[in-house]
Amino acid sequence: MLKKIFGLGSDEEEEEKEQEEVEEEIEETQEEDDDDGKSLFGRLKEGLSKTRDGFVSQLESLFRSYDKINEELYEDLEEILIQADVGVQTTMKLVDDIKEKAREEKIKDPNKLINILQDDILEMLNQTEEDDEQPTILMVVGVNGAGKTTTIGKIAQRAKQDDKDVLLAAGDTFRAAAIEQLEAWANKVGTEVISHQEGADSAAVAYDAVQSAKSKETDLLIVDTAGRLHTQSNLMDELEKVKRVIEKESGPMKVEVLLVLDATTGQNAVSQAKLFDEAVDVDGIALTKLDGTAKGGVVIAIREELGIPIRLIGVGEDLEDLQDFEPESFVDALFDF
Repeated sequence: MLKKIFGLGSDEEEEEKEQEEVEEEIEETQEEDDDDGKSLFGRLKEGLSKTRDGFVSQLESLFRSYDKINEELYEDLEEILIQADVGVQTTMKLVDDIKEKAREEKIKDPNKLINILQDDILEMLNQTEEDDEQPTILMVVGVNGAGKTTTIGKIAQRAKQDDKDVLLAAGDTFRAAAIEQLEAWANKVGTEVISHQEGADSAAVAYDAVQSAKSKETDLLIVDTAGRLHTQSNLMDELEKVKRVIEKESGPMKVEVLLVLDATTGQNAVSQAKLFDEAVDVDGIALTKLDGTAKGGVVIAIREELGIPIRLIGVGEDLEDLQDFEPESFVDALFDF
């Protein structure tokens, strides 16, 4: 079961694939693309095109295909939402709310239901804004292959562009490739990496990194962590240990845990999030590879079922494609035809 949830393949295959992905990502972001004419909303809309052309276009076709609102329409709506990875629990809540509002407002035209659905999705996704002014230690967790290293690199690059002092910590000491990948990003971004040799105690790396960050008055320390050990219970124990050390030594710095999830894994991402949240109390989620799935409903499922804020979404390979999650912009881009 855990192998299915965590999507485990062989160590060699996993490392080779991740190394290739990281090298490609670093190459892609070597050139500045600020002048390519794309606005952030344009990038978001383009990145969500598979979901919009799949999931949302199915919704529009559904509502157009009925000349009146009936139970069969609602059953078809449930099926589309579940197939889009919205999840059974969230789907039932959405459909029940649409039914209730349609009755209260005496709506007869099926085409008007999509507006109710859009409003309900926005309401589910709304969340409080993150205060990022305080010096922060960001502990980044997630399974290998979710895009953890690339996300760390892009967060660091964005922070540097905002004139923040950034420090990285290579806390995944179980794979030499993980340390090398983080060092490659550090060289690109122009920041220091705190690292030990392969096989070292990852909590010791975190300890040294926190001490260095405090002494240098660093604005942002990003701590990478293991994404796979011999068993997932060992992984969670290791992450709990690293977090305890960070919190104990953090001093005036705020500590946050960011979970990186691969949107293309659908409901598996929700299962992963539950396990990580139980272990290290996740503060926010970075949902990567949204441009690679036609089932973007997983965004709704994660926010509604887990109640964890979605902080970042990845909708492409460029630096600007890792965006702060803004619910209104997301829903507008999703339903914008």
